[in-house]
Amino acid sequence: MNIITQTKDLEAACKALRACDFVAVDTEFMRESTYWPILCLIQAAGGDTEVIIDPLADGIDLKPFHDLLLDESVVKVFHAARQDLEIFFHQMDGKVPHPIFDTQVAAMAAGLGDSISYDNLVRALLKRQIDKGSRFTDWSRRPLSDNQLGYAMGDVTHLRDLYPGLRARLEKAGRLSWVDEEMDVLTSPETYRMDPEESWKRLKLRKLTPKWLAALRAAAAWREREAQTRDIPRQRIIKDEGLYEIAHAAPQTTDALGNLRAVPRGFERSSAAARLIEALQAAMADPKAYAPKTEAPPPRPQNGDATTELLKVLLKMVAEDRGVAPRLIATVPDLEQIAVSDDADVPALKGWRRDVFGEDALKLKQGKLALSLENGRVVIEDFD
Repeated sequence: MNIITQTKDLEAACKALRACDFVAVDTEFMRESTYWPILCLIQAAGGDTEVIIDPLADGIDLKPFHDLLLDESVVKVFHAARQDLEIFFHQMDGKVPHPIFDTQVAAMAAGLGDSISYDNLVRALLKRQIDKGSRFTDWSRRPLSDNQLGYAMGDVTHLRDLYPGLRARLEKAGRLSWVDEEMDVLTSPETYRMDPEESWKRLKLRKLTPKWLAALRAAAAWREREAQTRDIPRQRIIKDEGLYEIAHAAPQTTDALGNLRAVPRGFERSSAAARLIEALQAAMADPKAYAPKTEAPPPRPQNGDATTELLKVLLKMVAEDRGVAPRLIATVPDLEQIAVSDDADVPALKGWRRDVFGEDALKLKQGKLALSLENGRVVIEDFD
């Protein structure tokens, strides 16, 4: 097993991998106790070249591998790529590997399941069983065991073997363009930027008054900056419920902050508390200007829930007819918004999804399409 710990060996491996049309890539990382993930291993396989790269090795420079990830002539194959891409985005100064192919998304487009796991996909297409015993081991400890290394290498050798057949299946079905649209989202730098001022979007909005929204935005941005600077999970700074309590009270002094139940005793005397109060004071100076711009959802129409349920039935029928995972076409929130508005800004009414499902969904709402039962089976009647 080729374990790379030196830059010169990495350069040679990457030269061999860049001669391939595609390279399977996987990582092992840890982030249970940190904000930023700790990259512990990189695995890559293309053609006859199979390597494990140790990014924790003293003095190793990962630039040759980063250059491979950005090589437009080589497709990078991942499974459930988002977390892997996020790691490389931060390592490569805001650049995202490209072009990529995510086998989990591709499997949904091929009708192989909704967010199918890697081991289930390998079992379905390659008839191979993966030993999952090393999945949750400590990848940062050295030396790594033979079982760990075998598990890590298997992740990319199976992935390399999956890609040609899965791609051919999509080509035959005319669905490669569907996957390409999803890859555009995964390779967009905007997907991975972590601007503290936008971290309020992670939270559910319980009120829409400018003061409450401004306080929530300030508190959420403060938590994100603290988590990034101290490299600890955001929930260890303060939990979401604590942010809501702070937003409700909008304290302007450390003493007022210390009176909140969500704040640990003595926290108000810390430098972090001083930074939080400073952020809240700035937000409250002009809450209307600082509050994020949001709109109250439109009132739900009469029988809105019933409309959503009908759309769910239509989605299930379309997905079964097309042999594709329903969630790739539309989510329940998509359907709820379509039930409210024909102009809903949702993926289900754009691109290939509109052709496959969205147009019929609107026709169902407008009475131009109906669902009926024939011999115990739901069928579609189109009145156009």
